[in-house]
Amino acid sequence: MATAARKAPAKSKSDGKSGLSAPKPADFTKDEELAAYRHMLLIRRFEEKAGQLYGMGFIGGFCHLYIGQEAVVTGMKMALIDGDQMITAYRDHGHMLAMELSPRGVMAELTGRRGGLSRGKGGSMHMFSKEKHFYGGHGIVGAQVSLGTGLAFANRYRDNNNVSLTYFGDGAANQGQVYESFNMASLWKLPVIYIIENNRYAMGTSVSRSSAETDFSHRGASFKIPGIQVDGMDVRAVKAAGDLATEWCRAGNGPLILEMQTYRYRGHSMSDPAKYRSKEEVQKMRSEHDPIEQVKARLIEKKWATEDELKTIDKEVRDIVADAAEFAQNDAEPDPSELWTDIVL
Repeated sequence: MATAARKAPAKSKSDGKSGLSAPKPADFTKDEELAAYRHMLLIRRFEEKAGQLYGMGFIGGFCHLYIGQEAVVTGMKMALIDGDQMITAYRDHGHMLAMELSPRGVMAELTGRRGGLSRGKGGSMHMFSKEKHFYGGHGIVGAQVSLGTGLAFANRYRDNNNVSLTYFGDGAANQGQVYESFNMASLWKLPVIYIIENNRYAMGTSVSRSSAETDFSHRGASFKIPGIQVDGMDVRAVKAAGDLATEWCRAGNGPLILEMQTYRYRGHSMSDPAKYRSKEEVQKMRSEHDPIEQVKARLIEKKWATEDELKTIDKEVRDIVADAAEFAQNDAEPDPSELWTDIVL
């Protein structure tokens, strides 16, 4: 298969260790700012509604919300080309929406209905879409890292110029299979971007108490994998890092680690009261670093949108989410015969 011409990306000022450092935030156009605002707002409103449905008993099992981390998947999606893959852990609703999967399909899967992306059999943590190159949604901590590495191996084998975006959290970064994957990816120069979404608390333990090396961009050093720390609350910084990383991989340089320094506003899951941090800490992040409010402020400051125009976008997004919730509550449950489908004997 023919591939695009490969060239080494321009390097930012070196950090003295990896040879790469975070580029300056991207200079968004009006259309890019508005698109980022709409996509992040869709994730935020969707997750808020999912939390409500969970409280009402429509969603069972585990449910991990992405509220606060919207800039990470939104910015990275802006750096992709057709055919690039995405794989992540169980905090996956935002990733699916970023990959432009149907809000109805995602919400119906959360409520276990036949119109869900996995026909109601996967629930919150186990959805995928081959058509959109989204490969899950995985409940085992760190399991998706090896699978994302395998996707990158397939890309290299096929010489198709595509990149695997493999997401995992600061807690999963301590799992052994992560480092086995790092070793193979570096050895074979696989086109994989390891995106560590460092929201600071894993399941409920501060990184300072659980990790000997808290700079996760250095986690690949012994495997000669460069890493970059990124402001994961600024969608422009994420986009710039995504551009650099995808260019690095497409040029045949092998894997790269992006540590996204982000923050989740809610508990680890819906059952987590998050008493390991103060309300003041959460409020400070919301008031000073919220990814959506940053974009909103820039749009208004540059006179690219008025308050009323942004309220209109919010209403449009709320209508989409309300429609998804209505569908998810009223769609039929899977037929019992579905118990025997998608099974390898």
